[in-house]
Amino acid sequence: MSLQGFYLLPHPPIVLPEVGQGAQEKISATSNSLHTIGKEIAGKSPGTIILVTPHGTMFEDAIALSYEEEIYGDLKDFGVPNVSMKLPIHKSLTSRIYELAYNEGISVEMATNSLLNEYNTSLFLDHGAIVPLYFINKYYSRYKLVHITYTALSDIDLYKLGIEINKAVEELKEDAIIIASGDLSHKLKEEGPYEYSVFGEKFDAEFLHHLQKGDVKGVFSMDEELICNAGECGRRSIAILLGALEGKKFNGELLSYEGTFGVGYGVMKFHVISEGASKLEELQGLRRAIYEERKQGSHPYVRLARESLTTYLGSGEELKQLPDYVTDEMKNTARGVFVSLKKHGDLRGCVGTVFPTKSNVANEIISNAVEAGLFDPRFYEVEKEELMDIVFSVDILTEPEAASKEELNPREYGVIVSSKGRTGLLLPDLEGVDTVEEQVSIALQKAGIESSEEYEIQKFKVIRYKEN
Repeated sequence: MSLQGFYLLPHPPIVLPEVGQGAQEKISATSNSLHTIGKEIAGKSPGTIILVTPHGTMFEDAIALSYEEEIYGDLKDFGVPNVSMKLPIHKSLTSRIYELAYNEGISVEMATNSLLNEYNTSLFLDHGAIVPLYFINKYYSRYKLVHITYTALSDIDLYKLGIEINKAVEELKEDAIIIASGDLSHKLKEEGPYEYSVFGEKFDAEFLHHLQKGDVKGVFSMDEELICNAGECGRRSIAILLGALEGKKFNGELLSYEGTFGVGYGVMKFHVISEGASKLEELQGLRRAIYEERKQGSHPYVRLARESLTTYLGSGEELKQLPDYVTDEMKNTARGVFVSLKKHGDLRGCVGTVFPTKSNVANEIISNAVEAGLFDPRFYEVEKEELMDIVFSVDILTEPEAASKEELNPREYGVIVSSKGRTGLLLPDLEGVDTVEEQVSIALQKAGIESSEEYEIQKFKVIRYKEN
């Protein structure tokens, strides 16, 4: 058999009456849609539910497949420990998904309690799973669970995992459905969980439109800035679900969409129309095209940063000769430089110099790009295979000048705090840093300076260059 149902379901705990205490009525369309899906799944009577969540046990560099006899979770973090469930894990199907994915070079890990004990944690059923399953369990509970927590792998690897999930289901002749658990933008309103962003509504509308049309390429070619600024947690779950639909023509039926609390809740089921053409090769080609455009079409500052790290990862040596595209300004100016790496919107490394340590900006970029990729102590070393998914940015710093708090503006100025040989720096215009107080507090923490101590403040500006 093959997968019998495909669903995008949100996971707001407030939609549960036990949590909402009446507030759930404000998202009644979401509640009604989840009940509808619960009844539909009961009608299908699947032996297995495969659920992909953003909130379970997460590894930094591998997709986690829960692998114990059973898994337990409750909503005590949301004030209702009595809302709980204990579900059997479908270990043989989980194991086969792992084997197939591993053989395809996808980074996966079997999450067992013995392994997680090493990290002082254990397996648990998260709210990303509990909330959707709550509505299913109202009508049907005779199923085993495959519990998957995604991580920030490439979209292609997530898509390929979906392919292997479907393959494992067919091999073992399982009667199963798959649920992509995820909320959409968390930035729809000022009073939402994150600061309002115009990107939020745009992301939700575009994302849902592509899914309704069954446009896989459209989903995978969405603007990265739009994605990063939307503050969503459902896109990667969907990337896996779309992989499970590989080779099929389909569309999405949107049962409801609400943004009452500043978070987009979309309930959608997918209808397979017919067999269709494979999308994998086309998606891989799209990824390569974006990579080539970044390499060749970006500003010389970020182009040099990419070439520097690429050269080092390939040869073990720094770039010796300045490429032809390096400008006279880069050769004749000495400035402090920060090089930042982001992978799928998440920081992957950032190292810089406040004052120049090299003869010119070009050499400063070459050195700091390697440092950001290999020696940022917050991250493991970047590997050559990751470069296709990493976006580079370069910040050129102006000369710092003494300032008071009243002269700061986190959108316009970076800040340096110093006291007794300890120094902390924070770049300007960072997501989530919206006030002077937040900016100075983070800089103090980085320096190890207590807020009660005396410290000096300097401000600076940056000229920021980002890859296309």
